[in-house]
Amino acid sequence: MQLIWSFIIAGLFCLLGQIILDNTKLTPGHVTSLFTVLGAILAFFGLYDKFINLAGGGASTIISNFGYLLYEGALSGYRSSGILGIFTGLLTKGGAAIVGAVIFASLVTLFFKPKD
Repeated sequence: MQLIWSFIIAGLFCLLGQIILDNTKLTPGHVTSLFTVLGAILAFFGLYDKFINLAGGGASTIISNFGYLLYEGALSGYRSSGILGIFTGLLTKGGAAIVGAVIFASLVTLFFKPKD
């Protein structure tokens, strides 16, 4: 059942992104930033944890999960170290996602060439 919910949740996020791209003048970069902020807002209200429990990988592999990771990292850093912990917490949780994205993007560029 979690596989079905994973497909539905990730599909709804993709559908929302496609609707935004088709009906506005926003670029993919704008939509990516929008979904990152949306993930942080959903985490603030405690809704993103419910998405992850319901959909598993469907909610933890999309771009809104990066906003969730940033929010959770900042919150745990604040709880452990105060105001300055917000910045170190951001780097702790979000750093793995950033490094992973850079490594996989570098690997993809070895095998695929962009079209002109």
